[in-house]
Amino acid sequence: MLGLDFIAHPLSGTPFGTALELCLVLALVAWLLSVITREVSWIDRLWSICPPVYCLIVAFALDFNSPRVNLMTVLAVLWGIRLTYNFARKGGYRPGGEDYRWAHVRKQYGPVGFQLLSVTFVHPGQMLLIWLFTSPIHRAWQFPDAPLGWFDYLAAALFLTLLIGETFADRQMWDFQQDKKRRIANGEDVRQPFMTNGLYRYSRHPNYFCEIALWWVFYLFGVAASGEWLHWTGLGCIGLTLLFIPSLRMTEAISAEKYPGYRDYQAAVPALIPLPRKDRAKAAG
Repeated sequence: MLGLDFIAHPLSGTPFGTALELCLVLALVAWLLSVITREVSWIDRLWSICPPVYCLIVAFALDFNSPRVNLMTVLAVLWGIRLTYNFARKGGYRPGGEDYRWAHVRKQYGPVGFQLLSVTFVHPGQMLLIWLFTSPIHRAWQFPDAPLGWFDYLAAALFLTLLIGETFADRQMWDFQQDKKRRIANGEDVRQPFMTNGLYRYSRHPNYFCEIALWWVFYLFGVAASGEWLHWTGLGCIGLTLLFIPSLRMTEAISAEKYPGYRDYQAAVPALIPLPRKDRAKAAG
C-alpha cells in the first residue's frame, strides 16, 4: 500500500505507516478546524473513527487474508460504532457540542496557555496516542501466517465482555441523565443528582475502566501473533491509561464541587476497578 510519503519514518512503506501519515494529516486538520470554529471537539469527533480506519488500512493491505488482523479489525469497528453512537446521541457532532471539561481546561491554562496546549498535546499528542493504542494490529500484520489460537479467542471474549460492559454503563448513565432532565423540566425534586446505581454501584467510572482494559486486551493479539510479551506497540495502552488519570481527576473534581454528597460516594466506591466496599450500600442507596 502506498503511503502519503511526506515524511520519513521507521514504518514507511507499511500499512500502519500509512495510518501514521493519515494520523498526522488529521491532527493538523483537527487543529485548524478548532482554531476556525473555536471548538476543540474535533479531536473528540475523530477519536472513535480513527482506530477502525487504521485497522481497515492494515486489513485491506493483506487483502483481508489474515484471520487475526480481520478479527482485530472487526472488534475495532464494533468499538467505533458503539462510541460514535454514544457520542452522537449526546450531541457531540452538533455545532457547539464541545465536552464540558474543555471549558475547565481553558480556565485553568488561560487563552495563551490553552492554545499552546492545543497545538502541542491536544491535537498532535492525542491523535498520535489514538494511532499508538491501535498499533498492536501492526504487530499482527508482521505475522500474517500465525494461526489463531486459544489466546486469541480468550482476548476476543475479554474484549467483547468489556465492550458490553461499557455499553451498559453508557446506557445506564444516559437513562439517568434523561430522567434527571425530565424531572428538572417538570419542576420535580432530584433526590440523587449523580449516578450511583447499576454498574456505578461497583465503580464510579465503569466506562473508563472498560475502555482502558479493552485496549490492554487488544495488545494481547500482538502477543498471540508474535509470542513476545514486550513490544513497543504496548506503549499505546500505557499512554491511554496515563491520559485517563488526569481526565478522571478533573471529572471527579468537578463533580465533588458541584454535588456535596459526591465525596461520600468517593469514599465508598472505587474510582475504576470494581472492588467490594463495606459501606458501598449506604453511599449508593
